[in-house]
Amino acid sequence: MNIKSTYFTILLNCLLPVVLIAQSTNPASRKTKIAMAQIICLDGDKAGNFVRIENALIEAKEAKAEIIVFPEASLLGWVNPEAHERALPIPGKDSKYLGFLARKYEMFICIGLIEKDGNEIYDAAVLIDDTGEILLKHRKINVLTELMTPPYSKGNAVKTVKTKFGNIGLLICADTFDKSVLAKMKEQNPELLLVPYGWAAPEKDWPQHADELVAVVKNAAQAVGCPVIGTNLIGEISKGSWAGLTYAGLSVAYDPSTEEIFRGRDRDRDIIILELEL
Repeated sequence: MNIKSTYFTILLNCLLPVVLIAQSTNPASRKTKIAMAQIICLDGDKAGNFVRIENALIEAKEAKAEIIVFPEASLLGWVNPEAHERALPIPGKDSKYLGFLARKYEMFICIGLIEKDGNEIYDAAVLIDDTGEILLKHRKINVLTELMTPPYSKGNAVKTVKTKFGNIGLLICADTFDKSVLAKMKEQNPELLLVPYGWAAPEKDWPQHADELVAVVKNAAQAVGCPVIGTNLIGEISKGSWAGLTYAGLSVAYDPSTEEIFRGRDRDRDIIILELEL
């Protein structure tokens, strides 16, 4: 071997580790297991709802899910006026316990919570990572003020957060009806959009009412340009002008790149496990 070839061999050996390191810090996309936790949520039964949340985490962990998405207002119930007295700040005791569960089961948790902030309450959602840290909080923007007195205060920000699974965004239920909200989310270039839903209707309107949820989730996914995970709950609105309306599950996830639809069961608890390329 001459001096010139020896020089290039040494140079190549020096550069090769650098190339390998660069490759290892830019991994290719991979399939991620996500759980839609279509659970029973009872208005005001915070302790019982926590039990049902943990049971869903246990089942999702057994299925090797890495992200779990719960419904809107999972602890106290949607448009429950008791929230004015019982909701807590975020961060606070409830979100801290959810962080403990995220660490315990080594899973990202997305969940809808009612947030107390001074004299105001917000219909909120959080994304908690597998170390228990709150990565992102969203306050619902498209609030139906006529359904509760005093009503939820309106959020005004649309955000995403960079995670090991990619750029993730949060919205809540009726936010996905609003074209301007979807446009703002699209500007953030999310790779995954998580949406806790409280999709309710009179008992007689199920399961047909779920067709509208499919259309809403598909439209959101196509408008934003990424998969949408839309988890609905099982239960009944117990207070206010919509008292008696039921949540019948039939959660929906839609991936616009494959046009694949994932569905939850009709009027029954379900932990739906899906795999997405992220």
